[in-house]
Amino acid sequence: MNLPNKLTLARVILAPAFMVFMVLDFGSTLKWNYLIALVLFCAASITDFADGHIARKYNLVTNFGKFLDPLADKFLVIGALCCLCLVEDNSLYGKVLLLATVIVVLRELAVSGLRLVVAKEGIVVPANVFGKIKTVSQIGFIISAILVLMLSNYNLPPILLTGLSVIRAAFLIVMTVMTVVSGIIYLNSYRKYIDPSN
Repeated sequence: MNLPNKLTLARVILAPAFMVFMVLDFGSTLKWNYLIALVLFCAASITDFADGHIARKYNLVTNFGKFLDPLADKFLVIGALCCLCLVEDNSLYGKVLLLATVIVVLRELAVSGLRLVVAKEGIVVPANVFGKIKTVSQIGFIISAILVLMLSNYNLPPILLTGLSVIRAAFLIVMTVMTVVSGIIYLNSYRKYIDPSN
């Protein structure tokens, strides 16, 4: 249980704590539960970047880490997207968010299945640049979406909320596009292992 694995485990623990504060309204008009959820999500996201960097730099890569790290990422991101869907209304944005969440879930299921298949061949599917862009855009979208939820309860100038909403929409578009693109690239790169003719 080295430091990278401890950081990954911390992310697994932070994910459900984040979801609790996202969905439970404690009756405050200031929606401080969103602030706590945002802090927990940012802390968990930092561990995502830190554990892999430390593991590679100090040669602390383990099978446990290879297994739990991508799983912890999925717990956090999919959990966050589901919570955002839950707290949104039936607006156009809410419907688009739901569709994007379904796309993310289906992509992660497909890539996870691919990883299982190629693992039997002794191959570890590494993250490529498209997958990293996808991850960064997911984190950017979730943070901006929580900020919009939180700050909409404050008497801020409309231009600030409008600007933040535009940033949220941009991240949502990039996240959805890169989710599809990175998934296709992964599947295409290892298609020989899932080719039904083989």
